[in-house]
Amino acid sequence: MGLRRTSWVQLYALCRRAPLSTAPAAREQPAAGPEAEPVCGPAETARPPVPAVDFGNTQEAYRSRRSWELARSLLVLSLCASPALLARHEQLLHLARKLLGQRLFNTLMKMTFYGQFVAGEDQESIRPLIQRNKAFGVGSILDYGVEEDLTPEEAERTEMESCSSALERDGRGVSKREKQFQAHRAFGDLRDGVTRARTYFCASEAKCDSHMETFLRCIEASGGASEDGFSAIKLTALGRPQFLLQFSDVLTKWRRFFHHVAAEQGKAGLAAVDTKLEVAALQESVVKMGIASRAEIEDWFTAETLGESGTLDLLDWCSLIDSRTELSRHLVVPNMQTGRLEPLLSQFTEEEERQMTRMLQRMGVLAKKASQAGVRLMVDAEQTYFQPAISRLTLETQRRFNVERPLVFNTFQCYLRDAYDNVTLDVELARREGWCFGAKLVRGAYMAQERARALEVGYEDPINPTYEATSAVYHRCLDYVLEELKHNARAAVMVASHNEGTVRFTLRRMEELGLHPADRQVYFGQLLGMCDQISFPLGQAGFPVYKYVPYGPVMEVLPYLSRRALENSGVMKGAQRERQLLWQELKRRLCTGSLFHQPA
Repeated sequence: MGLRRTSWVQLYALCRRAPLSTAPAAREQPAAGPEAEPVCGPAETARPPVPAVDFGNTQEAYRSRRSWELARSLLVLSLCASPALLARHEQLLHLARKLLGQRLFNTLMKMTFYGQFVAGEDQESIRPLIQRNKAFGVGSILDYGVEEDLTPEEAERTEMESCSSALERDGRGVSKREKQFQAHRAFGDLRDGVTRARTYFCASEAKCDSHMETFLRCIEASGGASEDGFSAIKLTALGRPQFLLQFSDVLTKWRRFFHHVAAEQGKAGLAAVDTKLEVAALQESVVKMGIASRAEIEDWFTAETLGESGTLDLLDWCSLIDSRTELSRHLVVPNMQTGRLEPLLSQFTEEEERQMTRMLQRMGVLAKKASQAGVRLMVDAEQTYFQPAISRLTLETQRRFNVERPLVFNTFQCYLRDAYDNVTLDVELARREGWCFGAKLVRGAYMAQERARALEVGYEDPINPTYEATSAVYHRCLDYVLEELKHNARAAVMVASHNEGTVRFTLRRMEELGLHPADRQVYFGQLLGMCDQISFPLGQAGFPVYKYVPYGPVMEVLPYLSRRALENSGVMKGAQRERQLLWQELKRRLCTGSLFHQPA
C-alpha cells in the first residue's frame, strides 16, 4: 500500500488528540465487582502500619549480600573516588586487557566493575541475581546495556549524517530549524559528557529495526524473570534523530508563541498549567498579525470547541495543531529576530514520512509486547533538543495503552527549568482524556553536555543553575504528582533517586497524604550496584522498589561501565556515605564472627 504525503498538521494530529474543551473529561470507570479498582484514592480498608525505614541499619541493609560482595563494593566505589585513576581509566583498561588476555581480563572485570554494576551476560545468567533481589523485596528494570564501540570520530560522523536531511547533506538545502534543534559537529558524539545514560546511534532504518528487536528481547527477559518488572527503552534508538529534531522544533515554536501572546495579555510568569489566554484578545491579535481575516476566524474559537469559559490554555492551544481545524493551514509564528511571520508547519518528504510512520509502529509493537508480557515500559528522557518530540510520542503511546493501568511511563528530568510545567501539563492532560498517568522523576543525565552545547551554540541554558535548585524542582514536581495520586488511584510515579533526602521527603509526604505502599502507586528506583542502603530497607519495609539492571557481554558494556565509574566520582555525592556504611558492616561481621554470612 502506498504511503500518502503527510503534513506536520497530520503528524501532530497523530500525537495530539486532546479535546478542545477546557472542562475535564469524565473519567472512565472500571466495571463493578469484587475485582474492581477504586478510582478516587486508596481503598478505605484497615491497613497494617507502615514500618519505619532505617537507612543507617547496615545489618538489615546488607542482609542480601555476602561479605565478599560487600568487599567488592567497597573496593570498586573507592576506586571510583580516585580522580587520578578515573582520568586514565580507559588507558588502564586497555593495558590490562593487553597484559592479561581476553579471558583473564573478562574474569577480572566480573570480579570487580562488571560484577558490581552489571547483572550478567544474557537472560539466563541474570536470573539468579534478579530472583535473589526479589526475595529481599527489590524488583528489576531490565536494560540491555550494550553500546556500539565507536571512536569519537565515527560517532560524530554517524550522528551528523542521521541528524540531517538528504537535501542538507547534499548541500541543496539549508535547515530552517532554530539553532538549538540543528546538528552541531562539536557535539556529534552524544556520549561526551554523559554519565548515566547509554547512547544509541540510529544511522538507518535497519539499525532502528535491530534496536527494536533488542528491546523486544529485553521485554521478554523481564517478563520471564519477574511478575511485575519494568523494561527501559530510548526513542533515539527507534528513529532517525533528524525527525525528532524537526518535530521538537515545531512543538517548541508553537509553545513559545503561546507564552509570547500570554505576555502581551499581561500573564507572563504564571505556571504553564495556570496560564489562560482571553479568546477575544487573541482573536484581535490574530487579525492584527494578518494571519487571517475576522470572518475566517469566527469558527475557530467557539463555545462548541472551547466551552463557555472564553479562555484558552496551553493544552487547548496545542490541540489547535490538528488537521480537523481550519486554523491549521494558517499557523504561523513570529520570528523573534526578524519580526516577520513564518509558517510553522512544513511538508514531509516521502522518506521523512516513512521514518515517522515506522517510528510510531515500533513504539506500538513494543508497548503491545510489554502489555502481553505483563511488563511496564519506561521511556527514558534524552537531550533537550530531542525531548519535546519524545514526550509527545510517548503521550500518544500512553493514550493507546494506559487505559486500565499505567503501562507506559514517561520520564521527566528535573534539572530542566521547565520540568514543573511539563509534569503539571501531562497530569492535567491525563485527567481530561481519562487515561492513566505514569511517570518517572529523575534529576537528569546530560547536564555537562547540555550546558556546554548551550554556551557554544548560543541559546539559553536549559538547566537549573545549582544542584539545590534542581532538588527544589524535583521535590515540587514530586509533591504535585503525589497530591494527584491521593485523588487518583489509577496514576503512578517512580521516584528514581539516589538522594537519601529525596527518599525521606517522599516517605514523609506519603504518610501525610495517606498513600500506602500496598497501593503500589509510588515506586522507588536506583541503579544496580549503588545505594543498596536505600533500596533494600525500602523493599524489606514493603515499599515497591526497583534496581535498574543492565546486562550484556563484558566487552560490549564497557562504555556503560566507564560512565558508571565517572558518575560515582562526580555526580553521586552520597557514595562517601555508602562506603562508610559498607566498611561499618564488614567490621560488624568481623567482630561478631559472621564474616561468612549467607543470605537467607
